[in-house]
Amino acid sequence: MTGRLGAVPRPSAQTKRALAEARTHLREAYLRQPHSARLLRAHAKLVDNTLEQIWLDVDMPEQATLAAVGGYGRGELYPYSDVDVLVLLPGEADAALQDKMACLVGLWWDSGLEVGHSVRTIAQCVEEARQDVTVQTNLLEARLLCGSKALFEQFRHTVRNVLDVQAFCNAKLLEQQQRHARYHDSASSLEPHLKESPGGLRDLQTILWISGGAGLGNTWRALAQHDLITVAELRQIRRHETLLQNLRIRLHYLANRREDRLLFDFQAALAQQFGLHEESPRRASEQLMQRYYRTAKAVGLYNTMLLQSLRARLFPGADGEAHVINERFCARQELLEARSSDLFERTPSAILESFLLLEQHPELKGMSADTLRSLWRARHRIDTAFRRDPANRALFMQILRQPQGITQAFRRMNQYGVLASYLPPFGRITGQMQHDLFHVYTVDEHTLKVLRNLRRFTVAEFAHEFPLCSRLISGFARPETLYLAALFHDIAKGRGGDHSRLGKVDAYRFCRKHGLPKEDTDLVVWLVERHLLMSATAQKQDITDPETVAAFAAQVGDERRLIALYLLTVADIRGTSPKVWNAWKGKLLEDLFWATRRHLGGDAATPQSSLQSRQTEALQKLRLYALGENAHQELWSKLDTSYFLRHEAQEIAWHTRLLYYRVDTTTPVVKARLSPAGEGLQVMIYSADQKDLFARICGFFERINYSIAEAKIHTTRHNYALDSFQVMDPTRKTVHYRDLINYIEYELGECLTRQMPLAPPAQGRLSRLLKHFPITPEVDLHADDKGQYQVLSIVAGDRPGLLSRIARVLVSYGINLHSARIATLGERAEDTFLITGDMLNDAKAVLRFEGDLLAALQT
Repeated sequence: MTGRLGAVPRPSAQTKRALAEARTHLREAYLRQPHSARLLRAHAKLVDNTLEQIWLDVDMPEQATLAAVGGYGRGELYPYSDVDVLVLLPGEADAALQDKMACLVGLWWDSGLEVGHSVRTIAQCVEEARQDVTVQTNLLEARLLCGSKALFEQFRHTVRNVLDVQAFCNAKLLEQQQRHARYHDSASSLEPHLKESPGGLRDLQTILWISGGAGLGNTWRALAQHDLITVAELRQIRRHETLLQNLRIRLHYLANRREDRLLFDFQAALAQQFGLHEESPRRASEQLMQRYYRTAKAVGLYNTMLLQSLRARLFPGADGEAHVINERFCARQELLEARSSDLFERTPSAILESFLLLEQHPELKGMSADTLRSLWRARHRIDTAFRRDPANRALFMQILRQPQGITQAFRRMNQYGVLASYLPPFGRITGQMQHDLFHVYTVDEHTLKVLRNLRRFTVAEFAHEFPLCSRLISGFARPETLYLAALFHDIAKGRGGDHSRLGKVDAYRFCRKHGLPKEDTDLVVWLVERHLLMSATAQKQDITDPETVAAFAAQVGDERRLIALYLLTVADIRGTSPKVWNAWKGKLLEDLFWATRRHLGGDAATPQSSLQSRQTEALQKLRLYALGENAHQELWSKLDTSYFLRHEAQEIAWHTRLLYYRVDTTTPVVKARLSPAGEGLQVMIYSADQKDLFARICGFFERINYSIAEAKIHTTRHNYALDSFQVMDPTRKTVHYRDLINYIEYELGECLTRQMPLAPPAQGRLSRLLKHFPITPEVDLHADDKGQYQVLSIVAGDRPGLLSRIARVLVSYGINLHSARIATLGERAEDTFLITGDMLNDAKAVLRFEGDLLAALQT
């Protein structure tokens, strides 16, 4: 580098190599004997020495100061974290000093350090701090590296003097609230951010920032000395902090870069480094993630308790007047407060009573800091004797029967460890991940979301979301049975075996011990055991078939069970992942509900009555379009009974209106419309039959990135294909449907008219989730109940081109496809096809067919 300073020697290769070798030595030493705090301090010290030496080499002015800020200022430096420094100047830099600064920063980077630097005077620091609480926080953590000690002390004194502690506290609380919102206020993400997610390292740092700003110290020991935490809590906090630190350090080393997200790519390797092994049915990575989630939950709890305690200390004049609720509790400043510090130890039942009172007094926003800490410390009093106490059982049921506040109560009970203590089986699913490729929450988080969804049905302002659910639950007697079914429906996950059957045993024991009437006990147990029945029937069977409805109705038995199962099913599917629920699934469930309700009510449909009612309704709709009285006859004469049974009246009318005058057309007809389900498109294809028609259609929709939810395939008596597809935009970003409809009608029509050779199946990368948690493809082929069709069931990881690959195999074996149900659950595809074909009578050919399908699914 040249300039006014003349030539300045760069760090020698030996210096740069020495830094790299020292870092390697630290890494090896850590991996031999992990100690997070020691590594973070040693790494910070190593960087200190390098920065200071270059500062001296450049011959920076004696009156300037170099300070470490941020996490580096705390003396904690992760292997690949940025090195944040402040160059403090007594005044504005002249040209010569600016040249020196440029040289200094260049040499830092050339040495192999990623330095984030700022150059400011004290006045500029103060101004920046007033505008940005993050800058203010970094400056409060400043640590002198080298240069003028006098300037640094003046800087520290000034920064401290201008600090408005109460404003700083409120700003940090708001900052945390906004940060949590970015992560959906959940620590249960599949790939959590170790630093920023709720329950991450930043939540611990926020406590110490506010404590330090308040002059109470910026270490856990200092908080213990100020009676904010006990020595036992100090040890627990350090244990949780150490786990998060070790995860982050190892993650940096595994990624060889700054990476703070627990990505799928690293979870298995991290689990191995932590000495975890596969324990059927749980992967080592699932065990690791359960440790993380439980730590994040504990960190979140300590964050809540300590921030409340700190706020109480910083705003001492806000105690307010206490309003007595009963002999044990009062309300103060919109918070529930125990009237004696040893209440929960002396009267353990008050633990459950506190949550009941929060429900009954919605004006209360939570518990006071001291009450919350007392409850947390007394949670061990929830033991076998506590659970057997009839009074406590009655309190728990009261919590479930309140008209409001149930969701919040159970979320608090889960966060504070009360729910796991009262329901030990729930404790086993706390923090348990589900790598089934469609649940994106831990089992306990999913369970509470299902409970929330059920409660949401009862709230009038949300009635527009699911009108039928809202109407049904408003008239449902004793809805606590639904909430209990939600609590227990997945409680046996991770034990091995059928979680539904195992869970019903837990549900039965609970209901019997808590005095539920036999009728309600039977309902809860049945719902837990059969909670997957309705979704499986709606998504995998032909619910337009009266016999399917009759068989489902026979399993349900009565209308109360039907309503309960429908409500639980909607709440359950919506609680798995934001991507799994869509309007099409909603319509299938609703259609099955209404058909079953009619059947249970004595209006059981027969194939003949269904045929007549649908034709009559379709003709009524056609009259609205002023078609001639007999306009439908030519088309309908070419359609057999199965067509009318498998299509709704509005679909029949739509097809007829479009095709009655071109029954023998030589040009393929493609028409699309907004789906009556309320989401996606419905596409009709009418064409002289082509053996590879389904494969062509699948390929077309894959190319435009649309997924097929359902395909109804019908061949007319004069050998035309009349197919109807329900297609969805997986991204849900389509807004200009009119343009898309025109595009589909023209381009798909051209594709079918030209009959060009089939294009290769769409290619694309597997999702990272599917890559690291693959699904072994499954193919099942069996005759349906009537012996009319073969049912082909396929389970595989969803990927681009999957349907095209399946369709090509069907074509190659001369298989006739009659319907397809395409169920995509996150990254998991569960598809069902009704097929026929001469080949299916040849056992050897069937084996080859199944083998080719499996090969196609694994491609």
